[in-house]
Amino acid sequence: MGSPARAIAAGSFQLSVPQDLRDSGFLKYLLPRFSLKTNTRIELVDAGTPADADLSDGADGTPVFEGLGKVWVLAVKVDAPGVVRFEEWLTGDVGRRTIDGFPAKNGVSFAAAAARAVEVDPGLIAGDAGRGEKLAVLHCGRCHRVNAAKRISGIGSTPSFAIMRSFADWQARFEGFFAINPHPSFTVIKDVTEPFDETRPPAIVPVEMTMGELDAIMAFVSRIPPADLGAPLKVQ
Repeated sequence: MGSPARAIAAGSFQLSVPQDLRDSGFLKYLLPRFSLKTNTRIELVDAGTPADADLSDGADGTPVFEGLGKVWVLAVKVDAPGVVRFEEWLTGDVGRRTIDGFPAKNGVSFAAAAARAVEVDPGLIAGDAGRGEKLAVLHCGRCHRVNAAKRISGIGSTPSFAIMRSFADWQARFEGFFAINPHPSFTVIKDVTEPFDETRPPAIVPVEMTMGELDAIMAFVSRIPPADLGAPLKVQ
């Protein structure tokens, strides 16, 4: 995707909407509820103005609600966390209930768009993959090559994330990495692992994260294409 819009703040984004949707009063009801839930601010701009996402009655994008005699579609232009979160919220149970709860005024009503059957890749893990990639670079990049941008980082003797993604048990390995040597000697997962013994501090700067951060890393890892290691060796 391109990046036509200037980021207005961390976790915030610009949304272009036509005037008739603005005038309906629906967005004044909907957007503050999303922002309150997610701490994400949305700046509205006029239709046709380059933005991070567009709401329109066009054909391209994800149908999110119906109203004013139209099916409104969200077209994501920038794959930013706030935009992705907005799309997930609008199409999720909470967002759909919020849309359906709009009090009709002057004969103007809105309803959640009919749910579409979507084929879900069972290998993908839900979560903020973009955040997970940043956390993986921060916490894991000193030893592992976590993405193409960090191809010269890490330690030569440690496998890359792409290689580990090709393992049959990759999910169990990543989910429980903190219990697999050598990680226990320098890793603390808040409310899961025991703190370090003060008399035996880690020999390197420790890795400290929460389970929420690990969930984001798992979402990122699930989207990494497994490395092609070739055919297994055949023993004569």
